[in-house]
Amino acid sequence: MKKLVTISRQFGSGGRIIGARIAEALGVDFYDGEIIDMAIEESGLARGVVEGGELRADNPFTYGMTSAINFGDAFTADPISINEKAFLAQYKVIEEIGAKGEGVIVGRCADYVLRDIKGVTNVFFYGNKEDRIRRCIEEYGEDPKDIEHLIAKYDKSRANYYNYHTSYKWGEITNYNIAINTSYVDYDEAAYLVVEYIKNRRY
Repeated sequence: MKKLVTISRQFGSGGRIIGARIAEALGVDFYDGEIIDMAIEESGLARGVVEGGELRADNPFTYGMTSAINFGDAFTADPISINEKAFLAQYKVIEEIGAKGEGVIVGRCADYVLRDIKGVTNVFFYGNKEDRIRRCIEEYGEDPKDIEHLIAKYDKSRANYYNYHTSYKWGEITNYNIAINTSYVDYDEAAYLVVEYIKNRRY
């Protein structure tokens, strides 16, 4: 049984919370914001550069055009954008986690980064819109009057970020081993389904 899992999720689907419970059930480390900390430490990039990359991708045109430009004795332009540097820093950290062979990783195109490792279980969590709205208000504490806009923004940003940095399409079912609609199961049940899949899947 290979205990290496990636989590992709719609905003408000509970994917991060479920991912933590999967990690606990498997007895492995859980990686979400920890990846940002590790990427900052390894790359030396500022926290503001690495953090919030997905949200900056809500406009794919401006996201792709953000460049690291330096002014010295002569004008120079780095062909790698600052957003790409931030992505590559996290890419390296995810590769290192993958090399360990175990862990649960949330977001950050981890399914794509680890695509050449056999036995990775890629999971996508989604939910009915009304249930995601309720969860965001009741559990995440989001403002009800802004919640529909916020859900749309997060989902769009995650899709743009994923599509920009990979050759895959975010949410495309063939990218994942298992997809679960969390409108019909609670967090523990969803985690249980994934763990059972990992235990019983063919490698």
